[in-house]
Amino acid sequence: METKLIKQLAPELALFQYNEIPVLELNHPIGTAKISLQGAQLLSWKPIHTAQDVIWLSDIEPFNKGEAIRGGIPICYPWFGKAGTPMHGYARLQLWQLVSFDIQPNEAHLNFLLETENTEDIAHIEMTFSDEFHIEFTNYCIEKEPQLALHTYFNIGDITKTEIQQLPTTAFNVLAQQQETVSDTRVITENVECIYQANDCNIIVDKVNNRTIEIIHENASEIVLWNPWHKETSNMSKDGHKTMICVETARISERLNENVVGLRIRVK
Repeated sequence: METKLIKQLAPELALFQYNEIPVLELNHPIGTAKISLQGAQLLSWKPIHTAQDVIWLSDIEPFNKGEAIRGGIPICYPWFGKAGTPMHGYARLQLWQLVSFDIQPNEAHLNFLLETENTEDIAHIEMTFSDEFHIEFTNYCIEKEPQLALHTYFNIGDITKTEIQQLPTTAFNVLAQQQETVSDTRVITENVECIYQANDCNIIVDKVNNRTIEIIHENASEIVLWNPWHKETSNMSKDGHKTMICVETARISERLNENVVGLRIRVK
């Protein structure tokens, strides 16, 4: 991959070009992060107290303009799945503006805005990096009743040695197209795509990396659990599924209004 520095915005923040995609790099005493301006998409977050990245990104991602980036936290908006074209909405394919940033000794705030061609606000994202990661999404298009999913790819050591805990005990199995009773702790051993009614918090127990990842959903109506297993997936290597799990914070059945949808990630 070809990378080049475009602009140094602050001592801790710089804008780079990754092939065809502009990407912000944050290098701060509290940790590092990478955010694509296409989609305002977090690609990497490594707080100072962790040995491995918390966020998974495909090792074969080509960073082509106008193509969905495989990994990170894609912003699926203003629809989820195949509710419109392109799949998962247009927000992850468009350039967002970095409208402001505030870097303090113990945290960093970055604000992004998506606008129409007539400079009308569509949506706003604020990311906060401290000893945890916090993202807040604000929707401005209430008349269109949009949907949202913060489609987070978590980086893990081995999918077969990972537990996802504190899940609800009923879920809609998208692959089987039926509602099912399931365990509140899941170990993934096959292609899975399940939609749960949201609860407040889930835990990923990453036994290989000897850490737990706490996922706190704010104002969500659903949680989506996804791993493609051996199913061929664009811009993912054949073994890519072994080191990732998606736990998504979503508003699918309950459409967005002016309320903020958020996600907090803590690593222990």
